[in-house]
Amino acid sequence: MSQSSGRKERLHRLIDFARVYRGWNRVETARALHRDSTKLYPRTDNPKMDILVGLAGVLDWSVNDIVDYIWNGDARPTAPADHDFEQLDQQAGAAHRAGQYRQMVDLAVAMFRVAETPEQRARACNREHGAWDGLGRYPKALEAACRGLRESPLPIERRHQLQGNLANTHYTLWELTSAIAHAHVIIEWYQQHPPETVNQRKRQAFATYVRGHAHRRLGGQPSDGRVQHCERAAEDLRQSITQYETLAAGLDDPRLAGIAHTCRGGLLEVEVELARTSPAAAVETYLEALDRVVDPAAVEVGDWLESHGWWCVFGANIALRHLEGRGLQQAMAVFTNKALEIADRLDNWALRERVFSVQYSLHEKLVDATGLELPYLVDEEDKRLITGTMGRFPNFRDTGWRIFRAARIIEPSGRN
Repeated sequence: MSQSSGRKERLHRLIDFARVYRGWNRVETARALHRDSTKLYPRTDNPKMDILVGLAGVLDWSVNDIVDYIWNGDARPTAPADHDFEQLDQQAGAAHRAGQYRQMVDLAVAMFRVAETPEQRARACNREHGAWDGLGRYPKALEAACRGLRESPLPIERRHQLQGNLANTHYTLWELTSAIAHAHVIIEWYQQHPPETVNQRKRQAFATYVRGHAHRRLGGQPSDGRVQHCERAAEDLRQSITQYETLAAGLDDPRLAGIAHTCRGGLLEVEVELARTSPAAAVETYLEALDRVVDPAAVEVGDWLESHGWWCVFGANIALRHLEGRGLQQAMAVFTNKALEIADRLDNWALRERVFSVQYSLHEKLVDATGLELPYLVDEEDKRLITGTMGRFPNFRDTGWRIFRAARIIEPSGRN
């Protein structure tokens, strides 16, 4: 059967499902799908949006589920018998280290196809999570981690690996309560079962990192519990700094020291919110740290460079909440410009989401303060990146549309 005829057959099958599910006859089904009852079953394998949306409503599925079934079906794909799971895993690991994330997706899918045990399927899902995370496709990374966690039985360390990655992806997507819950499960386990291996200590440190930063973000939002979130963030971030610095020293691994540096920057933001450090002093500390990344292109790609990007975000958060006038605008210009340079060097969509969000928050703050309709300039590259960010962060989508409604698009020179 050709792919075309297969898609048409699956589309017709969904229409049959709809009739059975609702207990409708042909005329009632056609009416619900806004079709002529004599043409209920389309002859095309490429259905229009109206029938996809209609089927989703009738079947109580999502549109994505409808499209995925029509295009891909329900059968688990198989891989050639000569594909070896462990070899594929090694290739996926090499692709990860090389930053070849699209290749890594294909390898992870192949791993899942040849996997024979729950642990192997979970490991394949974890590889897929890492690939989607590297591409900034965080909703897909979330799906991969959840799929892996549905496998059973799993060794506790594999489960913690997936759950830690799941917590971090929830944090990245601003699903902060979920991030805290998943990280807490890991932290609580190691409180009862102290880590004995390097990997276990890394899992513990990572979960503490995620929970601390999730509380930090909640502490920056107006709410009755913001002080409690800040206090919990400070406790977790201090602990994570100690854990990562101890690991970095013991393993002689500067990457882990870079993660500790990110925690230290987040802790400084929390100290400001708890009125233990002045906003001006904190902003000055963040600005001074940028002397190490005057030219991001000359800095090695890795955790230290990413950490400096997050320090820019922390500094922008404080400036936006606590500074006014020229000081606010100057600090924001430095922080957001440098963060975008670093995000471009790393191709880091999480940093881009934060920069575009705080830039627009600054614009709104200035409009409210002045009462003027101030121009919001967006060039073609900004437009491309904002569009990409909208696709990767559902919570940013509304902000993206507001940016485009307020924006004055700067056309490239020479374009008619």
